[in-house]
Amino acid sequence: MPGEANRGGVLAQRDFRLLLVGETASGLGNGITTVALPLVAVLVLGATALEVGLLAAAVWLPWLVVGLPAGAWVDRLPRRRIMIVCNLVSATMYASVPVAGWLDALTLTHLFAVAVVCGTSAVFFNTACHAYVPVVLARRDLADGNAKLQVSEAGTRVLGRSAAGFTAQVLGATVGLLLDALTFLVSTVCLLGIRTREERPARRAEASSLVREVAVGLRFLSRDPYLRPLVIYGATLNLLLMGYQAVQVVFLVRTVGVGAGAVGLLVMCASLGGVLGALLATRLCRRWGDARALVLTQAVACPFALLLPLTGPGPRLLSFAVGAFVLGVGVAVGNVVVGTFRQTYCPPALLGRVSSASMATNQGTIAIGSALGGVLGSAIGLRPTLWVLTAPLALTWLLVAFSPVGRTRELPRTAVPVAEAGSPR
Repeated sequence: MPGEANRGGVLAQRDFRLLLVGETASGLGNGITTVALPLVAVLVLGATALEVGLLAAAVWLPWLVVGLPAGAWVDRLPRRRIMIVCNLVSATMYASVPVAGWLDALTLTHLFAVAVVCGTSAVFFNTACHAYVPVVLARRDLADGNAKLQVSEAGTRVLGRSAAGFTAQVLGATVGLLLDALTFLVSTVCLLGIRTREERPARRAEASSLVREVAVGLRFLSRDPYLRPLVIYGATLNLLLMGYQAVQVVFLVRTVGVGAGAVGLLVMCASLGGVLGALLATRLCRRWGDARALVLTQAVACPFALLLPLTGPGPRLLSFAVGAFVLGVGVAVGNVVVGTFRQTYCPPALLGRVSSASMATNQGTIAIGSALGGVLGSAIGLRPTLWVLTAPLALTWLLVAFSPVGRTRELPRTAVPVAEAGSPR
């Protein structure tokens, strides 16, 4: 059962602290990977813009392939156990990169294999983690807990991305991935220390197929007037964000002429914005209402994407820093609002499937966007690619503003339950 609300806040709860530390370690590793993996491809293997884009896509491709069934599996199995196994798989794969580099056996094929396997682990880990937070925290603490997790995620990306750039410059590009592997081991130790008992998933009265269970989650998501537009918005935003992010390292290194260390500093600006956004999220929701806070922050943040293609040497680097920072603020607020809404709104028995369906749609478009960025970068050049992707990104907030979300101050807290075997009641 979830722990009872604590007057000292979520940080006064031991099991949440362990979950937070574990997620912080994992987030640090993810921040390192974001910069280290493309830097290995570019600096060690001389990869082209297309190859870097496809490598970024490979990390997210598993969301398109296994994202939906992952939710059904998460609803069937203990969530903490899934997260521990995923951590160990990722640690092993990331550690294999520096080992192969030291043996002079590293290839692009190896990097693609690491990207796909670790991407698959991330699908199951993230789906399980989203469904596991309500196990550790009481319902009333979810918003505060999600905000703390978002602050941690954004903050560790700041440190991870900058560490990856400087590590690559001082010790070599592949060493960053060894640090990444160690962070997953730390996360595993923290998960093992959590004492909150996780209830065993209820057995179905009748054996139900995986396809049938996935269909229930998809039906719930596709028919809900609030979840549906939020998923469409998230998918569109991720498509465009990851399109430019797939080639941003190549753009900064080859078009702007930035060194590896400075690349880490510039890329981490988005995470700095994420820290601020996560810190502000609960306060904005209390003042304006969560639906209104979501719409207003997205309306302000999205147009700042237009600063990114203006980046150039010297003072023009500020365009990239400011654009990435403000976008990071908007993304973090959106993550806190939408994540908390989904956890409180969805029936518990469906949370894994609805979460995976949402994330499969959102994260799946990341793979498409990453590949699109790589293809466009090779076809029309890097700076034109940024313009093609950031121009529509500046307008994506309209998808939320003109939906039922934009017509209310507060999002609802309880959904109408659906029958496992049939249509929504």
